[in-house]
Amino acid sequence: MDFFPPIVDDPYDFGEIAAANALSDIYAMGGKPITALNIVSFPKKKLSIDVLKKILEGGLNKLNEADVTLVGGHSIEDEELKYGLAVTGVVHPDKILRNKGVTVGEKIILTKPIGTGIINTALKAGMASSKAIRDVTETMKTLNRKASEVIQELGVGAVTDVTGFGLLGHLYEMVCNENAGATVFAEKVPIFDETEKFSKMGIVPAGTHANREARQIFVTTEKEIESYLLDILFDAQTSGGLLFTIEGQKADKAIRLLRKNSVSKATIIGEITSLPRGKISIK
Repeated sequence: MDFFPPIVDDPYDFGEIAAANALSDIYAMGGKPITALNIVSFPKKKLSIDVLKKILEGGLNKLNEADVTLVGGHSIEDEELKYGLAVTGVVHPDKILRNKGVTVGEKIILTKPIGTGIINTALKAGMASSKAIRDVTETMKTLNRKASEVIQELGVGAVTDVTGFGLLGHLYEMVCNENAGATVFAEKVPIFDETEKFSKMGIVPAGTHANREARQIFVTTEKEIESYLLDILFDAQTSGGLLFTIEGQKADKAIRLLRKNSVSKATIIGEITSLPRGKISIK
């Protein structure tokens, strides 16, 4: 279940993002989401009931897109608005995708740009452009369904979705107990427009700082990496893309299929290497 406060101004968009975010856990495991329950806390003395109506409409629209049935929910009155969904899905036991099982030589692919945490922080400060807000919102609303279907067809090593722990945090989980490490080519990682600008200004959410504090010890660099770039790579994401490893000879085909299926920003961002074992190297 994913349950969080608003990150965008439009309640309908927020509902769609919350639903896409909740569904992503099922897609990341190679499953098919089937049913969902709404969970809401709502400050009815502060906000019009129309706000809640729009949020629920947005969530339902995204569930319909995913062919998921809303079977009920629960609501409470609270001081802060929160909305989330508990999603149930199915997958064959032999076909479950996990965030473990990497193999040296595999390529690492990311299906969505990163920087949502930084851009949303800039939005709250009234500094993000309308284009940046629109691009980030549309990406957060996009289901990982097509990406999941493609990687299930191809066969992959390890898979996860990139959310609160950021790109490097989730990648670390994929290699931390493995007899392998990961190398990330920083210049290959897709980021949203304006992310670099705001990161250089220090407009970074608390979750991103927490990620960096917790995991930077497991990251090595072969050259000096600017602090703002590390913030981007650790940036806490909402409804991020899928991060997966795949045999090297399949990587280009994976990119072609993903882009053919409208996963237009899918990019090879690195590879699984023998060293540094259980850590990440940034080049």
